Amino acid sequence: MGKRYGVVGGGRQGTAAAYDMAVWGDADAVIIADKDLDAAQRSAERVNMLVGRPVAQAEQVDVTDERALVSVLTGLDAFLSAVPYYFNLDIAKAAVKARASMCDLGGNTEIVRSELALDEQAERAGISIVPDCGQVPGMGTSLCVYAMSLLDKPEEVFLWDGGLDSNPRPPFNYILTFNIAGLTNEYYGSTTFIRDGKLVEVPTFQEYEEIDFPPPVGRLEAFTTAGGTSTAPWTFLGKLKTYQNKTVRYKGHFAQWRAFLDLGLLEEEPIEVQGVKVSPRQVLHTLLEPKILATPEDRDLVVIRVKCLGEKDGRRAEVQLDLMDFYDEKTHFTAMERTTGWHASIVAIMMAHGETPKGAKPVEIAVDGPRFAEEMRKRGFDLRESIRYT
Repeated sequence: MGKRYGVVGGGRQGTAAAYDMAVWGDADAVIIADKDLDAAQRSAERVNMLVGRPVAQAEQVDVTDERALVSVLTGLDAFLSAVPYYFNLDIAKAAVKARASMCDLGGNTEIVRSELALDEQAERAGISIVPDCGQVPGMGTSLCVYAMSLLDKPEEVFLWDGGLDSNPRPPFNYILTFNIAGLTNEYYGSTTFIRDGKLVEVPTFQEYEEIDFPPPVGRLEAFTTAGGTSTAPWTFLGKLKTYQNKTVRYKGHFAQWRAFLDLGLLEEEPIEVQGVKVSPRQVLHTLLEPKILATPEDRDLVVIRVKCLGEKDGRRAEVQLDLMDFYDEKTHFTAMERTTGWHASIVAIMMAHGETPKGAKPVEIAVDGPRFAEEMRKRGFDLRESIRYT
């Protein structure tokens, strides 16, 4: 007997996840629920067309209506929340009531902490709750765990990642493949790292460096952004000397956005302009989004690099993982949709098959690194690894 999956939110990443569940999850059904029934139906029709069978079904649900949401979730083996992060805590509470295992795309570490506080309730309900399953945090986190597993004694972990335009166009040389609010959320505030075995806070747009990737990417710039480490620094505190991540972009991006930041254009607090109260961040969104939003003709790519330093076989050693993923011309899923939605779907499939612990656990604990790498390679991801003794 197959599994019943769900996706709450029939947008880009949700549709990619539903497709992956249908192909790889031994799925009898994938319920795609959205407040906009037309969006849910379009998503389900696309999945069914791609997989060649009527496995996806559309439902209409408002996630703020707990009774309706619990009704949709009841009977599911596992589901993904692919709606904005501020809904996830209430959705997690509904998952407990429905006794349906849940993962989500995350986006806010404080909300993730609140979800993890449901650990005992989720365990009593016999379900798994695993927040922050996306690209980074998410796929990058699981690859860090995998890299750590390749050493006998991992000590330092470094992660670089980014979504890029395959054919960058000036002046911004960047395409937006997800909501712009998610981008500015990453670019504002600070991030938490482990440095010298201690937790440290580092502001965004700091610690600039340049790093080389294989063709066709070449040299990129890297800098700090918010949220990518999520709960991992607290999980690995006392176990690692270093845990950090940086975002990579084409050269010039750092200077442009650092100027926006310095001007105050990422501030949300309204300011008065000629007698009118406006949010600088909303002004930035309104002006910039039309100029960088991906079009159907655009082709993106995602790069992830992990370095893990430590000991293996009694010698100093360094593991390096490299992933480069491209827009898929066959399914027309973007690289960002694949690396985000498919990480979440892999976790959902693992939950449905009893491969994750019961309760509410962070992704770095709930998902086995080697198993995740195995699932990635089954899907054709070009994950390259090397171990070098130093």
